[in-house]
Amino acid sequence: MLREVLPGVFRVDHPLVDHLVTRLRDKRTGTAEFRALVHHLSVLLLYPVTEDFRRGARRVETPLEAGEFPVLDEQIVVVPILRAGLGMAEALVQVLPEAQVYHLGLYRNEESLEPVVYYSRLPTDLRGKRVLVLDPMLATGGSAAAAVSILKQKGADRVALLGLIASPEGIRRFRDRHPDAVVYTAALDRALNERGYIVPGLGDAGDRQFVTG
Repeated sequence: MLREVLPGVFRVDHPLVDHLVTRLRDKRTGTAEFRALVHHLSVLLLYPVTEDFRRGARRVETPLEAGEFPVLDEQIVVVPILRAGLGMAEALVQVLPEAQVYHLGLYRNEESLEPVVYYSRLPTDLRGKRVLVLDPMLATGGSAAAAVSILKQKGADRVALLGLIASPEGIRRFRDRHPDAVVYTAALDRALNERGYIVPGLGDAGDRQFVTG
């Protein structure tokens, strides 16, 4: 299911994931369906991402008897990059209601294509926690790289970036700055255009989720 397409970069290679990404790309896909597809794909991504998470045990009483059963034994932190990452965060928290959620707001300067931080709500210490950074589109890689740099200042040392579509340029830039952070994506597209958008891509994920385009 996981295919390493570049060092430290994994694509979730599965027929259902490919099918949902194609529906996500379609310009005829309306807002409600787009949000639902982001939700479904985020949950599907979570399965391979958590494959190596440490397991512990908890005593549980079933309707028939009590026993020790496996549970995740990790402190999980979810950090959506505002605003496009919000739809992904909602999906992950439904599966992992015990996860801590913090928000980081960045926007891309459309002239320089560089990220600008406008909101940061983070804890003081992220050491030893599993930090999942959420951004549907890894385009230029600037926002994701800046986000992880900020998280590392808070002690984050176990970081993974989850996205739906990535560009080769964005991956190179991100991995150049953070070779220790693993990237998971549902699709790896051809390139960036002159405006810094992924092609063929799906347009602006934030606009398509929140009807602001």
